[in-house]
Amino acid sequence: MSEETLAIVRASAPRRAFGLGTVTILGGLLVYLALTQPPANPLWQVFLIGLGAGALWLAWRMWRATGQAIELTETELRTSDGTRIAEVARIESLDRGFFAFKPSNGFLLRLEAEAPAAWAPGLWWRLGRRVGVGGMTPGPQTRAMAEVISAMIARR
Repeated sequence: MSEETLAIVRASAPRRAFGLGTVTILGGLLVYLALTQPPANPLWQVFLIGLGAGALWLAWRMWRATGQAIELTETELRTSDGTRIAEVARIESLDRGFFAFKPSNGFLLRLEAEAPAAWAPGLWWRLGRRVGVGGMTPGPQTRAMAEVISAMIARR
């Protein structure tokens, strides 16, 4: 981790608060509803509790993930805790287009080869050859990172 960091993307505090608050309230309301006004069929109650617990688990994952930052170095795209998202040498293309299947305020990377699936809710995801960066991130930060990556791809 002694490499120079070329660009950093962090989750925006207002987006983080709104996203976490929304998902947490949804989970809490589902569990509350299931316990205070149980449906006639107990399977629906189990379903509501499971859905609420899933939303609360997602909020916890989102809290942990958005506490990190995404860093770009000459060799890799990684989180601030050292988790490698993608190697720069293996990035084939970058897409920021309007119709690209990308996160909000973010961009999509296509890699040369498939990588293991991974997900940091609100920050990035990786599925097959695609990596999405963005979500709760500010547009100017992700735009700047995308420009640096585009320059690195063009330089190759």
